Amino acid sequence: MRITVTRSGGFAGVEKARELDTSGRRDAAHWEELALRALSGTPDGFHYRITVDDQVLDVEDGCLSEDQRRLIRAVLEEAA
Repeated sequence: MRITVTRSGGFAGVEKARELDTSGRRDAAHWEELALRALSGTPDGFHYRITVDDQVLDVEDGCLSEDQRRLIRAVLEEAA
């Protein structure tokens, strides 16, 4: 299994990407289990896509900032 993590943004706007190949590793089962759990997200949780003009953000409920929560709540209520 190949696991790739890419981080971008921050103050300097530098992107960092790393890949881990679990094949042949003694701890492969640990990494694979962790990766599959991470991909599954929050059971029964909401997923949001926020689009502002041409910018898109996909985020899970448990990862929302307070500003994102306020925006989502306001738009869902206003547009109802």
